[in-house]
Amino acid sequence: MKFDWDYFWQSLFTPSESFLNGLALTIVISIAAMALALILGLLIALMGRSRFVPLRIFASLYIWIIRGTPLLVQLVIIYTGFAAANLFRFEDLTLGLRLEDVTVGILIKGAVQAAIVALMLNESAYISEIVRGGLESIEKGQTEAALSLGMTPLASMRWIIVPQAIRVMVPPLGNSFNGLMKSTSILSIIGVAEMFQVGSSMSAATFKVFEIYIVVALYYLLLTTVWTIIQTFIENWLNAKAGLPKAESVWKRLFGFRSKRDRVAPKSPIADLEGVAA
Repeated sequence: MKFDWDYFWQSLFTPSESFLNGLALTIVISIAAMALALILGLLIALMGRSRFVPLRIFASLYIWIIRGTPLLVQLVIIYTGFAAANLFRFEDLTLGLRLEDVTVGILIKGAVQAAIVALMLNESAYISEIVRGGLESIEKGQTEAALSLGMTPLASMRWIIVPQAIRVMVPPLGNSFNGLMKSTSILSIIGVAEMFQVGSSMSAATFKVFEIYIVVALYYLLLTTVWTIIQTFIENWLNAKAGLPKAESVWKRLFGFRSKRDRVAPKSPIADLEGVAA
């Protein structure tokens, strides 16, 4: 069987409406799950740093269980298991406004809701560890100094610790979001019509398996590449605000190419000492 180049280029540059809808759903689910995971992950991290033992135990158990079980298993339990046990069932939900006799809104299917919840819970466990590491990277003396000036623990966290820790947390958080976007491909197991599911349906209908899955892979690559560029700009912006050198360039991060800035060797402190001695 020959590779159908005409079908490949057509699917790549003029994708069908269903494929574009799957691409859009992949992006929406990724952003929604990541936003919720950031909030929950921050709460879990703060609970792990709490003075109250029950909160610390809960945070530790949560991280242990979520990180110790596969995302696919969690997804099936949340969507299928809970419904089979009559504990909870995700029903289709319509968000919108009712204008006279017409309702204008967005239909969110139950499978999409379960997908967002599962991704949020799974990602929040990893984010909580990222947040914990970022907060612990700040010297404790800064918290003590803030408290000695009359600031409350919450205020010192809000105005002193978190702004500095964000710069440390951005790179691993960006990598987590990259991984989350790729993890959406397993949502097809519960019938979510994201990009991979649409691609699978297209390959089954046309028998163009190799062509379709390469197109799907390239679109995932496009999504992660765009996010890598955005992440690089965010890191450079935070470094500029802190008066630090820029992070590595986009070209180096993506392809290993070094710009002139990357090729400039850092100034050695030994050279400085030799200059002083001379």
